[in-house]
Amino acid sequence: MTAFIPNASASELLIILVIVLVIFGGAKLPKLARSLGRAQKEFKTGLTEEAEDDTSEQANKKSTAEGRA
Repeated sequence: MTAFIPNASASELLIILVIVLVIFGGAKLPKLARSLGRAQKEFKTGLTEEAEDDTSEQANKKSTAEGRA
């Protein structure tokens, strides 16, 4: 969490946590955390797939260029 707020102290983070608790309520916080975790996992999966696609495209371009030469 401190990656998003690099200069936040412990008291400031506590205030933010209390505000989130008041806004969303105690019952919805586990659902919110679960959905954020799933979104983060999907984002990482997407980045990994994109990197794999880029690598395979570069390999295809290289093999095509070698075949023409």
